[in-house]
Amino acid sequence: MADKNTAETVREALGDKIEALGYRLWDVEFVKEASEWYLRFTIDSDEGIDIEDCEKVHRFIDPLLDELDPIEQSYHLEVSSPGIEREIRTPEHFAACIGEKVEVRLFAPLDGRKSYTGILVSYENDEIKLDDSGREYVIPRGKASKIKTVFDF
Repeated sequence: MADKNTAETVREALGDKIEALGYRLWDVEFVKEASEWYLRFTIDSDEGIDIEDCEKVHRFIDPLLDELDPIEQSYHLEVSSPGIEREIRTPEHFAACIGEKVEVRLFAPLDGRKSYTGILVSYENDEIKLDDSGREYVIPRGKASKIKTVFDF
């Protein structure tokens, strides 16, 4: 396990257990913000997620993390829902969001634009295919700095 990063190690160890509770594990992040470390679990379900779901998963995984002991320094454990506008980072995220409206922000302009919004048509071979009112855009994944679903309020 030493060659895997912390989030991957935790995802592999606890993902199936969280799914056995009836939730999908959307994401796991281990990040430093200011001087504090955070281990963040993002969960989802077909029925949606509320605070009781987050508390249930938090109480379930806390002792498992103590037993697994994958993190040397102190950290804060957080469990939340991905929200309406969720970040898309993995191939599984892309697959789950096919047909949804997404925004792709780029590191540098591509064809004079730094942001594209449209319906996610596909994600294959590290290429994001969007449809924006009949116009198709193909964006290399490596050029995207952030990808998220868009909800029109």
